[in-house]
Amino acid sequence: MSVTLKVPTIAAIDGPALGGGLEMSLCCDFRFAGPTSVLGLPETSLGIIPGAGGTQRLSRLIGASKAKQLIFTALRFGPEQGRSLGIIDTLFQNGSKFGSGDELHSSTGIEQALKLASSIISQAPLAVKMAKQAIDLGITQELVSGLETEQLCYAPLLDTKDRLEGLQAFKEKRKPIYKGI
Repeated sequence: MSVTLKVPTIAAIDGPALGGGLEMSLCCDFRFAGPTSVLGLPETSLGIIPGAGGTQRLSRLIGASKAKQLIFTALRFGPEQGRSLGIIDTLFQNGSKFGSGDELHSSTGIEQALKLASSIISQAPLAVKMAKQAIDLGITQELVSGLETEQLCYAPLLDTKDRLEGLQAFKEKRKPIYKGI
């Protein structure tokens, strides 16, 4: 499964995300999980391997050693362990506070995902798109090439109306109105 979306994506998991379900969530930029979530890549227990990007995306997300342990053992785990492994970004529980560290949330995963999405869409859309592109491409490159990719993503933004709007709004101490141009 090759997914290269140009916009930020959020997975809200509230139930089983095993095999392809977890692999699909690994395509997303952010993953939220509720208390009933069960996560894992159980394919080796079926005589196969994760074949929809799981071996590649999971190892890039949490490191090869941890990914190997999860895949080789076909371990199923809950949202808290997913958070401690770095697979889950935010924990949620309907109706009561739940979380890890400074992140305590009392609303549903969908509400939390929408809150994050709202925060993202209030930013300059071209800048968000280019930041995502710089990160997604740069992470696969050596540092020097990644820095070059960053500059290639940065330079076109200097001539946008959104950049001028952002600077003017900052100067006037008001919220910018971005138009994606």
